[in-house]
Amino acid sequence: MNKIIFSLILALISINVAFAAVGNAEAGKTKAAMCAACHGANGIGTTDTYPNLAGQHADYIAKQLAAFKSGTRVAPLMAPMAAGLSEQDMADLGAYFASLDRTGGSTASTEAGTSATVQAPVAYEASAIAGKSLYELGDASRNIASCIGCHGKEGNSKVLIYPNLSKQHAPYIEKQLHAFKSKSRTNYAMNQFAGAMTDEDIADMGAYFSDTKAVANIKVKRVATVAAITEEVIAGKAKSAVCASCHGVDGNSLVPMYPKLAGQHAEYTTKQLKEFKSGVRKNPIMAGMVAALSEQDMAELGAYFASQKSTPGNGNGSELGKKLYFGGDASRGITACIACHGISGKGIAKAGFPAVANQSVEYLTAQLASFKAGERDNDRNGIMRNVSKRLKKKDIDALAQFMSSMK
Repeated sequence: MNKIIFSLILALISINVAFAAVGNAEAGKTKAAMCAACHGANGIGTTDTYPNLAGQHADYIAKQLAAFKSGTRVAPLMAPMAAGLSEQDMADLGAYFASLDRTGGSTASTEAGTSATVQAPVAYEASAIAGKSLYELGDASRNIASCIGCHGKEGNSKVLIYPNLSKQHAPYIEKQLHAFKSKSRTNYAMNQFAGAMTDEDIADMGAYFSDTKAVANIKVKRVATVAAITEEVIAGKAKSAVCASCHGVDGNSLVPMYPKLAGQHAEYTTKQLKEFKSGVRKNPIMAGMVAALSEQDMAELGAYFASQKSTPGNGNGSELGKKLYFGGDASRGITACIACHGISGKGIAKAGFPAVANQSVEYLTAQLASFKAGERDNDRNGIMRNVSKRLKKKDIDALAQFMSSMK
């Protein structure tokens, strides 16, 4: 069991692994000869099933080669190709391909019948506009985070450890999304997002990347979701009276040291209540408050607070906090917060990642410090403890200011 948990942690934090070797593009050019048969002499894949490497981030290429070599990314063709590569070889190849023009100039022709392109069902006509909407905005109702925060506008990533999708073969993007969906390719965040996508969503994403410029002037609009007033919500409202003194009558605490519950995912609130009762999350005040609650009570309270609208946080924003939230710090092994908490800080309900936007600076600061010290340890797979232990006090202060200011 410990081995499985350790593997999950590695899968999540591996997106921020830094490579020590410094790549040399000229050395990489010589070594790239063996790559040309599949990836082209100019870094443009010779068929749609082979990715374009031209203009890709060097760090990302080196990371994938290391994964092919270690077997953490499974590909029968790439495993023997990477087996004899040293860390320096990988860095050199990354530097070389990163130096190439992403347009690639002329590309090698594709022989008929050689492409194993992932096709959408014949009856479905993929929509580039729908793909753009999902890419830029995600779908909160299905816990699909937007892709733009990690991979950039039109697929031009500004974060070196996240791949460029621009100028990539659309069928290759579809193939990788299907692999993440089936978990034949593992990455904790991507498995969550792609796992919630339908085959049609993936086809739409491919259609968008077939020609992002074609829909560049079309503005996509987020569809606002309204929480349903269910019997659970009504029952939860009646039971929430005992919570009001600390958390406010509608879940918007007026005391900064207590968390806002308004707008928080019902699943997350319910989980915390259960863990206060079981002692997995330790808090003397909350232990007494939840002692008499049944699981139904907790579910109803979660549903009620989720239906309420959160008021703005008291944060003033922070450039350092923004940088850490969206990009992490690869040199210190700090994973970007966006991977779990989303581009707007709304979290991912089904995956158990809470909303952090609009929360008070004081509460966010206290929780990050608590995770860092190991005093709070009810995070799944130790994710928060692993990240926060690498944070300095100024990092925690900056992140709290930024997350609290998110809307």
